[in-house]
Amino acid sequence: MHIAALNETTLLVIKFRLRGTLRFLSHAETLRVFQRACVRAGISVHYSQGFNPRPKMSLPLPRPVGVESDDELLCLRILNNTKDASDLCNIIKDKLSAQLPEGCELISANTAQAGRSFQPRSARYVFTVPPEYLNEGLRARIDCLLESESLNIRRQIEKKSSKLKNVDVRKFLKSIKLDDRSIIVECNISSAGSIRIEEILRLLELDEGKLVSPVRRTNVQWQADKL
Repeated sequence: MHIAALNETTLLVIKFRLRGTLRFLSHAETLRVFQRACVRAGISVHYSQGFNPRPKMSLPLPRPVGVESDDELLCLRILNNTKDASDLCNIIKDKLSAQLPEGCELISANTAQAGRSFQPRSARYVFTVPPEYLNEGLRARIDCLLESESLNIRRQIEKKSSKLKNVDVRKFLKSIKLDDRSIIVECNISSAGSIRIEEILRLLELDEGKLVSPVRRTNVQWQADKL
């Protein structure tokens, strides 16, 4: 049964996690997974106007290819035929979950006030490494990074370009902590961007091939702004 297409629209904010081989999907491919799942589920997504209508859905924080995530956000505007927000969220969550591939799990679905946009402010990345790597040398390296006033690196401007630019990534490093198995890096995110996964690995002098499991993004902090 399709959700009836009425003039009233509702903004849904859906949290989900992405694991396994789905971590290799690009940002655009991940969005297409949800677009196709909505079609199969019979969810009436609201479309933009004009010559090239597009579904009103977005992933506010692009996920680096190859990185798993426990805290992804999908903003989805749908045509709504019910005034009960709880019923609507449950219906959408159940219908959408049934059409998503293995490795993509919906955590929650909630309505949001119209005219809101969601901006990421920080995110946590977990790097699981062999126990022998968690040594005094690594601790000294982390202390040096956090005590530095600036951390200038050379960053490629575009993927297919050989041009590089200098970027100070110190302002994006909020904290670096160790537990029994992992390096946990808290990153600030702003309109100026953030630090990249490969840059974190470079600063930690860590070879990606030595990681015990895929890099995982957790605990994204969001700010809801008025458009």
